Amino acid sequence: MDGEPKRKDSRRLRFRVSRSAERALSRGHPWLYVDRIRDQNREGTLGELAVVYSQDNRFLAAGLYDPFSRIRMRVLAAGKAEQIDEAWWRARLQAALARRQPLFASDTTAYRLINGESDGFPGLVLDRYDKTLVLKIYTGIWLPQLPVLNEMFVQELGAEAMVLRLSRNIQELAQSDFNYRDGSVLTGRGDFESILFMENGLRFEANVLLGQKTGFFLDQRDNRGRIETLAQGRSVLNLFSFSGGFSLYAARGGASEVVNLDISQHALSAAEKNYALNRDHPSVSSCRYHAVQADAFEWLREPVDRCFDCVLLDPPALAKNKQERDAALRAYESLNAAALRRLKPGGIFISASCSAQVKDEEFFEIVTRVAQQSGNRYRDIMRTGHAEDHPASFREAHYLKAIFLEF
Repeated sequence: MDGEPKRKDSRRLRFRVSRSAERALSRGHPWLYVDRIRDQNREGTLGELAVVYSQDNRFLAAGLYDPFSRIRMRVLAAGKAEQIDEAWWRARLQAALARRQPLFASDTTAYRLINGESDGFPGLVLDRYDKTLVLKIYTGIWLPQLPVLNEMFVQELGAEAMVLRLSRNIQELAQSDFNYRDGSVLTGRGDFESILFMENGLRFEANVLLGQKTGFFLDQRDNRGRIETLAQGRSVLNLFSFSGGFSLYAARGGASEVVNLDISQHALSAAEKNYALNRDHPSVSSCRYHAVQADAFEWLREPVDRCFDCVLLDPPALAKNKQERDAALRAYESLNAAALRRLKPGGIFISASCSAQVKDEEFFEIVTRVAQQSGNRYRDIMRTGHAEDHPASFREAHYLKAIFLEF
């Protein structure tokens, strides 16, 4: 990229790596870990282009260097050397846009445009909320490139504004060395705490400065649509409801009642705003709506006072690293068992996980085992993953999974 950091040593930063890293890079894995580097020709600078050669001097990969992360290089090109310049980056952006072009009609104005490594921009996601872009970066390699990225994205996408979101692990570096903060406005002006957008004809509001992820859980769009098709005439309990997206789809699908339960009053207030934005829809206006502010973990331990025709369990990530994985597996089991006790006979149970440390098959096995232990017969309706605008091209990129059971 033209904005590559300037360095005193003109030699290209070069690595030689372990045999296992050679195999991984040859198979297309997009990360090079620091403990797999066997030789480095000089010190590198954050965000500069580096190349990897095999022990028999074959080109393996080129990528962006991060001296502050155990993922020391994120791959841009593998197998053969390429000229990585502004035209190359614009071509990658156009390819990502082309993949999404057939996915959305005019009644959806919020979706993911770039999904990190899976779209060739490692450690970076770009979401659109109507005329505002939200760029979130998970690695410092992009900090030196932000002026170039801002110009390219706004120009190519015709956006009116772009907001920067920063992963927690790079916020201190971004502020001290580059004067960026989480929620910095890179281009434009406006009320970024209440961006209005549409999703499949429903109206929503997102706070793109402070909200979860980039402001909304865009990755659950397809699952929200699936719940809409199952909700007719049902009472719905939405645990960890956040801003009520699942509940609103259920209401439009003909649910008789929706109950949002979340520990955050701010989240419940956002859900009420989203509900009010769609009261002109007959099914939404006729659906009874209730909000319960409570810790779902504690609430589910209370005696069961009523049950529902549909129970949705979508907690936040319970395992953010390997050390939390075993505790997360136990928590998923207890949560699902407790949530199932709130389901009426003949009901629909939907359970989701966004913990990347928990594999799909592990999560599905936990939920089905709990269902079997309930003593009730059930039918496995479907198992789902990422929405189509959130492609996952390598194992570590897989995080979202959901299972739909009918009892």
